[in-house]
Amino acid sequence: MTLAQNLQSLIDAESAKAHSHSVILRVASTNGQIDFKGSAGAATPDTLFPIASLTKMFTATLIMQLVDEGRLHLDQTVQSVLRDVDLSQLHVVKGVEYGPKLTLRHLVHQTSGLADYYESDLAADLNAGSDQSYDLHDVLRMTNALPPQAAPAHGRSYYSDTNYQLLGAVIEAATGETYNRALQNRICAPLGLENTCVLQGTDMGLPVYHKDKRLNVPQILTSMGPDGGIVSTLDEMLIFLRAFMQGLLFTPDSATQMRQWNRLFFPLHYGYGLMRVKLPRWMTPLRATPELIGHLGASGAFAFYAPEADIYLIGTFNQTDAPRRPIGFMPRVLGLVAKHRAMNKKGRS
Repeated sequence: MTLAQNLQSLIDAESAKAHSHSVILRVASTNGQIDFKGSAGAATPDTLFPIASLTKMFTATLIMQLVDEGRLHLDQTVQSVLRDVDLSQLHVVKGVEYGPKLTLRHLVHQTSGLADYYESDLAADLNAGSDQSYDLHDVLRMTNALPPQAAPAHGRSYYSDTNYQLLGAVIEAATGETYNRALQNRICAPLGLENTCVLQGTDMGLPVYHKDKRLNVPQILTSMGPDGGIVSTLDEMLIFLRAFMQGLLFTPDSATQMRQWNRLFFPLHYGYGLMRVKLPRWMTPLRATPELIGHLGASGAFAFYAPEADIYLIGTFNQTDAPRRPIGFMPRVLGLVAKHRAMNKKGRS
């Protein structure tokens, strides 16, 4: 079987599993020798799909572009940018008020320790298909009602969508544009992305499911904006991911900073709008697992680069009850790629 046939068989098998409805996958190498695009279930390879928290890579890019231009500084406080937003009671840990002291670096590196507003009733509402719109004021209210995760620190990341909602507001304040307009002007237009945007209207593209319940939640997705509201396609996500990993969207210094890894939760580390997956050697005694750099989404969306194999992997399961499913899936894809390359090498020798 060819590599394309093996990859198609793999996603066919994934789509046939319980509570699975569709899988789309793009696998490509920089040199173009490997280029697969496929789908299984109720999807086509060109289907528009919600990229969920892959959006954070776009938001981090916009922040670092503004830092490169000197319009923002990572160590300035969020409050100094958002002068009309009261952060004074947002983040209180053991009687100490940290809200006005939070910096942009705390947000983009997920080191603020802020509660995650998504973990309020919103997550349950989304999984139940109960749609609603909300704004930054509502986000701060939901965050304030939850216990903080930790005091701000630089050595440990605590995942919080609240951080990226605030960064979206920072981008709007710094540019004088809506988040989506900044996205279009600064990333999509230069890269020629015509179908990538914060969700507009009610067409979510590929349907999202929680187990077997189809979720019609366009208002929630649109409200997520800078932390999870973008829709895109496999082709356009590949263009963006390549540009991101090749450092075409920000300076080399920013690219280096963005790969300062903190422990997040096993087996993930976090940089600036970036996740790193690398299982320890003792867990895989028979073979080393590849390093993967990119981001996961709560819908089972994924966009990662495997540097050693020089392979880009993009796709989604569009299934909110199994957000970590790509972690086990991507090494299987890379295993098929490695087998294909080994067979080709043997055939040439």
